[in-house]
Order: sequence, then C-alpha cells, then structure tokens
Amino acid sequence: MKKRLLTVFIILLFLIMLCLPKQVLNGATEGLLLWFQIVLPTLLPFMIITNLLISTNAVSYISRFLSPILRPLFGISGAGCFCVLAGFLCGYPMGAKVTGDLVTTGQISRAEGKYLLSFCNNTSPMFIISYIIIQNLHSDFLAFASICILFVSAIIGSFIFRQIYRRQMQQEAAHTFSSASVGFQFRMLDSSIMNSFEAMVKVGGYIILFSILLELLQNLHFDSFLWNIGFLPMIEITNGVPALCSVDVSFPIRYALVMFLAAFGGLCSIAQTQCMVQDADIPILPYIIEKLVIAGITSLIAYIYTCIT
Repeated sequence: MKKRLLTVFIILLFLIMLCLPKQVLNGATEGLLLWFQIVLPTLLPFMIITNLLISTNAVSYISRFLSPILRPLFGISGAGCFCVLAGFLCGYPMGAKVTGDLVTTGQISRAEGKYLLSFCNNTSPMFIISYIIIQNLHSDFLAFASICILFVSAIIGSFIFRQIYRRQMQQEAAHTFSSASVGFQFRMLDSSIMNSFEAMVKVGGYIILFSILLELLQNLHFDSFLWNIGFLPMIEITNGVPALCSVDVSFPIRYALVMFLAAFGGLCSIAQTQCMVQDADIPILPYIIEKLVIAGITSLIAYIYTCIT
C-alpha cells in the first residue's frame, strides 16, 4: 500500500512539474544558487578535512584533547567527542556525515552513532548569527544568547536520550574496532576529495528538489495559518526563516518559532541527514522525533528568555 501511494505521489509530482515549468525553473535556480554560493564553499572544505582526519586516525588525537570534558558530560567514547565538535560547530549535515563515517569505519558503535546523531547534527553558529539573527531578525544583541540556547537545548536533549541508548551502547561497546589507517598517503586525499564531492552532490540534489517542491506548494495559495506558518517554513530552513520572521505576532513568539526551526533544521536537512547515515544503518524516524524534542526545548527557552529580558 505504501509503495503504491509513493508511486502515485511521484507520478502526480511529475505531472505537476510538466504543467508548471516556470515554477520548477525558479525553484531549481534558487536551490542551485543556494547550494553553489553558500553550501558548497561552506561545507566542502570541512568535509575534505574531516574525511582526512578519520582516514589517517587523526581523530584520536583530537579526541584525547576533548575527552576530559566531553566524555563525562555526554557519556560517549573518545572518537565520539569528534562528532560533538563537528556537529556543534560545522552545521548540517556535518554532524551526520562524521557520525556515519565513524560508524562505518568501526570507530564507534551503531548505538553510539544513533545517540550522537540525536543531538550532534545542528545548525552552524555562523548561519545562526549572520542569516537568522542579523539578516532576518535584525536583533544583533540576541546573537550570543541564541547560540547558547541552541547548545544548551542540545545538551539537555542528550541527557534525555542517553537514558534510551545507554544499555545498547554498553552492549555494543565491546564490538567496536578501528579500521582507520595511520599516516598520510596521497590516495587518502584523493579518496577524501571524491567522497566529499559525492556527499556535496547529494546535498545539492536534495536542496534543489526541496526548493522546487517549496515553489510548487507556495503556488497553491492556501489561506491557512497552519499551512503558511506551520508547514511551508518547515520544508527548507533558508526560506522558512524569512517567512517566520514576517509573522504578525509578538516578538517573543516570533523568536520562539524561528528558534524552533533553527533547532529542527527543516525537512530538507532531514533528507540530507538520511543520505549521510544510510550506509551506517541508522534509522531516520527516531532522529526526527529527537529533533522535534530538542526543537520544543529550544523554543520554550527562547520564549522565556525574551520575556524576561
């Protein structure tokens, strides 16, 4: 039944695209420009370097430096500390990419990968400050507070999810192994570059497809608050943030809505995350639920903060 519904949906989408070529062109153009001008130069260098760090076992040296703080705080392995660093600082979908790579190379268990993914795949601080706070909310004074709110919410979420994955992580911990090589060889650089470009092409494809979908849905012109504010902004974050910032509500509510989306990441980021962790056999549904929990915590803290300041 699900397969038939999916088939019908794809055929319907194809027919709609044939009937609305202008909207498809606009959506594809916006998605391609977003990927080429912002996502590609921002993420590609980090992907290449992280692939090199993993393939040369340099992750272990970074983990030793981070372990005294992050291991007791999150209850993770040494290699898992690198996921926290990448996921909190580099932005979508780097946390998922690093987590998936460490699981497939055997440096962390699948259970730990699921736990790390629940809170380590976040919006980058630079995107939050430059695009969300300065460009759309026009509230420079909220920059530092917004970063803190998102980080604290993710940490609170980790405390919740640790109780779910603790036993499974303990059972699988003894079965991990390290297949990473030590030392640098140029074929590692070639492999890292090709792996990174493959990942970036996938990310670009998802961005273009979701940009087209958003353009088509916006042309339906549904006069519904839940449609325009509750659903459409959740499709893709770069288009969703301006839509939420234009909502005619009090600033604390508007800020809470924007922070919810910043923590959730949107459906496009979920699709990107799925493509990064599918080889590691990490299910996406628990991740979606966990992101919604963290997004709810984030919006609540954001609302309380703006009400008391």
